[in-house]
Amino acid sequence: MSGTLYLIPCSLGEQNETSHMQSWQPLAVRAQIQKLQYFVVENAKTARAFLKACEHPQALVSLQFIEIPKHETPDTASVMALLQEGINVGVLSEAGCPGVADPGAVFVAAAHLAHIPVKPLVGPSALLLALMASGMNGQGFAFHGYLPIPDKDRFNKLKILEQTSRNTGSTQLFIETPFRNHALLLTLLSGLAADTRLAIACDLTLPSEWICVKTIAQWRKEAPPDLHKRPAVFLLDARKI
Repeated sequence: MSGTLYLIPCSLGEQNETSHMQSWQPLAVRAQIQKLQYFVVENAKTARAFLKACEHPQALVSLQFIEIPKHETPDTASVMALLQEGINVGVLSEAGCPGVADPGAVFVAAAHLAHIPVKPLVGPSALLLALMASGMNGQGFAFHGYLPIPDKDRFNKLKILEQTSRNTGSTQLFIETPFRNHALLLTLLSGLAADTRLAIACDLTLPSEWICVKTIAQWRKEAPPDLHKRPAVFLLDARKI
């Protein structure tokens, strides 16, 4: 009998204290994490910090971490071999839910091809939390991940997203590498229509959490918020209200 691939949500930020974890992590999820010994991770160091906060009963040095390479094709075969031997494996994201804007998705796809059970565990999703808090259309929405970096390409992409939202009424979600948040915000304020609504959900679930929704015209009247190196989700809604 094969093992199960468990998808383990992590903290949305660098807070890996046990007290913070207890504020959102169900006891059943913690109990399942504590049973696992093998983990697919992006970074072993941060994964150990997370598991320590989860009060994993085994010594951290005894746990097995399979790191996902940044610039190479992930070795899914070795992980599938473990699962086919009946060993359960957990997939950890650096933040939030594995497989969503996350390289762990390739292991999930490989598990399905190998007819191995996949079990998503309950935990925070920055995208859904941001959408919930935005008041925007939650029945029609699209997530676009990271937008193009070159200024012209980014501007053009945003205009396409705005027009799509205006035509369909759908909410458009996207993210950025935290140190580029300010540059993205400036492009949004300069390129979008005055009546388009922009939501920014920053540091979700953390003590510094900040969520704000305004029209572009309203955003332009104030100094830009400090988003530097703070994980954020951006949402736009160009529906005529």
